[in-house]
Parts: sequence; structure tokens; C-alpha cells
Amino acid sequence: MEIHTLHEHKKRQGNCCRLKDIKPGLRARIFCHHSRGPIRQRLLDLGFVPQAEIEVLRRAPLGDPIECRVANYKVALRKSEAELIEVEYD
Repeated sequence: MEIHTLHEHKKRQGNCCRLKDIKPGLRARIFCHHSRGPIRQRLLDLGFVPQAEIEVLRRAPLGDPIECRVANYKVALRKSEAELIEVEYD
């Protein structure tokens, strides 16, 4: 897990929440990951890197999976994976 100081948290410009809480149609910027091991590496390989802009496109009827646009492609994430990504938005 990444540890941030109080000073780093104050540097955030927008509101913060987890990716799973972003409503479809909204854009956000990735602040940090709270994942470890292979899941972290998979997310980073898919483009879910800090400061990357992400857009939630839609959700399945029961909320899992979540379709996102990151870089120039679409990715479906499990809700449990989206819980591990902290984002900031305006």
C-alpha cells in the first residue's frame, strides 16, 4: 500500500474517491493505487498509472464490471479492482 503524507494529500486539486464510486460519463485523474503484486502490475500495464485521465463509460446492471476508457482504449475492471484505485475529479 502506498503511504502519503498530509502534505501530499493537500496537493490534490479536486475531490477524491475510489474509481468504483465514479458515475458513468464522468472523468477523473488517477491519484494512486492501493493494490499489490500481480493485480498492481496488471493495472499498471493496462495504463492505470498515476496522473492518467480516465473516463467511466458504463456499468453492468449489477455494478460489476465497470467499463472505463484509459489512454485510447476501453477496459472492463472488476468492482474489486476499481476499489483499489484512488482518483481525483473536479
